[in-house]
Amino acid sequence: MSTLRQTVKLEKYKPEFLKALKEFELPTEKAQYTAFPAVILEKLTDDQYPIVILSNDEPVGFFLLQSTDRVKEFTDNPRALLLTALSIDNSKQGKGFAKEAMNLIKQFVNQEFSEYDEIILAVNHKNIPAQNLYKRVGFSDTGKRKIGKIGEQFIFNTFI
Repeated sequence: MSTLRQTVKLEKYKPEFLKALKEFELPTEKAQYTAFPAVILEKLTDDQYPIVILSNDEPVGFFLLQSTDRVKEFTDNPRALLLTALSIDNSKQGKGFAKEAMNLIKQFVNQEFSEYDEIILAVNHKNIPAQNLYKRVGFSDTGKRKIGKIGEQFIFNTFI
């Protein structure tokens, strides 16, 4: 996987990524747990930071970091970022891009958002692959639970 690490990087969204992000496809069973990048980008507000997962400078994935009031639903830490809407384009799934992106996230946040010291996220109780991914890359189940649009969510976090 060392070659993958060399090709995968995280970058703040730029308009030149829009065309590729609009073409993202997600299978129905995965789409229920996330949101399409193009939809997220249409509704951006202050304190939301779209991040693109690149492989060889081509968008393969996307997620949103945010420091909105929504963070307070998950933690009392004023220095926490909420990670939402992680997705990998369907044609690129199963190649380790999500895992590599999450392996890079602490370093990325440290460089780009150094005022933050925690990343928090909610993962659906039925989304076992995502739970396993987050655990493998250093996130922990906080024990907190929240009811989301499609059921119970487990609250995970990691400290930077």
